[in-house]
Amino acid sequence: MDLPPPELTLVPRPRRLVTRSGRFRLDARTALRVSPGAEPAARLLRTLLAPATGLPLPTAADGTFVLTLDSALTGLGEEGYGLTVSPQGVLLRAARPAGLLNGVQTVRQLLPYVALSDLPVRGTAWELPAVEITDVPRHRWRGSMLDVARHFQPLSYLLRYVDLMALHKLNVLHLHLTDDQGWRMPVAAYPRLTEVGGRRAQTQIGPAGGDRFDGRPHTGWYTRAELTRLVRYAAERGITVMPETEVPGHVRAALAAHPELGTDPSRRLDVWTRWGISEHVLGVDDHVLDFFRTVLDEVMDVFPSPYVHLGGDECPTTEWERSPAARARAAREGLPGPGALHGWFLARMTEHLVAAGRRPVAWAEDGVTLPRECAVMSWREPAHAWAAARRGHEVVHADHRTTYLDYPQRPGPLEPPGQPGLVVDLRTVYGLDLAPPGEEASAARILGAQGQLWTEHVSTPEHIEYLTYPRLCALAERVWDGTSGWDDFSGRLTGHRERLDVLRVSRTPGTARADRPRSA
Repeated sequence: MDLPPPELTLVPRPRRLVTRSGRFRLDARTALRVSPGAEPAARLLRTLLAPATGLPLPTAADGTFVLTLDSALTGLGEEGYGLTVSPQGVLLRAARPAGLLNGVQTVRQLLPYVALSDLPVRGTAWELPAVEITDVPRHRWRGSMLDVARHFQPLSYLLRYVDLMALHKLNVLHLHLTDDQGWRMPVAAYPRLTEVGGRRAQTQIGPAGGDRFDGRPHTGWYTRAELTRLVRYAAERGITVMPETEVPGHVRAALAAHPELGTDPSRRLDVWTRWGISEHVLGVDDHVLDFFRTVLDEVMDVFPSPYVHLGGDECPTTEWERSPAARARAAREGLPGPGALHGWFLARMTEHLVAAGRRPVAWAEDGVTLPRECAVMSWREPAHAWAAARRGHEVVHADHRTTYLDYPQRPGPLEPPGQPGLVVDLRTVYGLDLAPPGEEASAARILGAQGQLWTEHVSTPEHIEYLTYPRLCALAERVWDGTSGWDDFSGRLTGHRERLDVLRVSRTPGTARADRPRSA
C-alpha cells in the first residue's frame, strides 16, 4: 500500500500548515546555522537524525538549515515555533527554547518515515517538503502518567518512553513512584523504603479480590543517579518529569519498611501482593509528618518540576476511626471527625511544598475540597474537575472514561487482561472534551490533560506500548490543537502508524522484536 506523504500525516497536526512546491535535501554538505540559545535544539536534531541518516550536520556561519531564537516572536509563546522549508534552505524559529525542540520533532516527522529508525538506512533521499508552518499548542499540560510502582520498569525503558512522548509533543511525564505494591523512590535518610518497600514476594494474577498469584518475587527501584539522568534526558526533549509519592493512603509498601508510620506501630505488614485498595493508611502523629516532609525534600532535590504530586485519593478512614491517637488528633485540630484527617494531612504536605516554592498536585476521586494551592486531577467525573476550576484550582483533565489507557481498547477475548468495567477505544480518547461549561475564567484554569497507564496488569514494555499507542496519539492531538475532526485525524494516523512501526512500537503485546532499541 502506498503511504501518504509525511507532510500529510503529522501528529499532532500543526495549527497552520501550507504546502509549497519543491523540496530541500539534507546531505553530507548540509550545515546548521545556530543562533545563541538554539544549541540544545541543534544537538537534539543531530542526535535524532544521526542513527538512520548518518548526517553530521555540522555548525557553520553560512549553514542553510537555520535554528534561531527570537524573543520578539511573542505570538509563539513558550512552546510554539515557525518552520519554513524551501528548496534553498530551512528556517526554524521560536521565541523560547522549548518551541525549537517542538519544531525539531516536526522536522523529524516531515522526513521519510524511515528517518526514525535507530539503524542506518541506505538509498534514501533525506528530503523535506517545502512547507510553511506556524504552530502553537492550545494547552500547556500535555502529559502521560506511567505507574512504575505496581510493575517496575528500568531506566533504559523510561528513556525510550520519553522519546516516544517527545515525538508527539507531550511535555509532562508523570511518574507514579510509590503505592501499596512497591516503593521505587530512593530516600537517602530512609534506605529501607526501597530495600524493603521495593521488594514484593509475589503478584496477584487477575482482578482485585482474586486468589491467584504468580509466585514470583518482583523487585526494583531507582537510584538517585538514574532519576537525575532521566530528568536531564527528558528536559533535553522538552519534557518535565513530575514525581508522585502517595500519601496518606496507598502506602502499604512504606508501612512494610517502617511500621512506626502506621496507626498501629506494633503491626508488621508485607508489601502488598494484591490489587485493589488497602485499608492501611498513615498515622497522624508529628513524627509521621516529619518523615514525609523529609521524603518530599529528597523528591524536590531530585526533581526540579514546579509541580509535585501527593497522590491523595482512595484513602480509607477506617483505621483512623478505630485509632485513639487519630481520634485525639482530630479533636485537637478542631476537626469534625477522623474522616477529616485526610484533608488535614494533605494540607500539611501542601504547606511544605508551597513553602519550598512548588505547586502540589492531588487526585480527586469525588467532589472533595482540597487545599486551594493544589492543582487537581479529577478522574471519576468531569463535573468534579469543572467544580474545582470554579473554586479556583488549576485542573488537569484525567477522566477515567477517556484517559485511562489500562482499560482494554477493544472488546473481546483476544484482548489481554486489563482493568475491568470499560472499553476505551481510540475514538473515545479522541472524544476528550477539555472545554468546561460556564464562564471563561474556569476555562483558563484548565491546564490540559494526560493519559494514565496503571500497571496492575501490565508488566512488560511491549504491553505498555500496545496499550499506549495509538491511543496516546489521539490524546496528544487533542491537547495540542485537536480541532480538525476525527476523519482528518484518523486519516493522518494511517501514515503515522508507519512511524510507530519503524520505531517498533508493539501492535500486539507480544510482537516487539527482542532487539528493541533503548530509545526512540
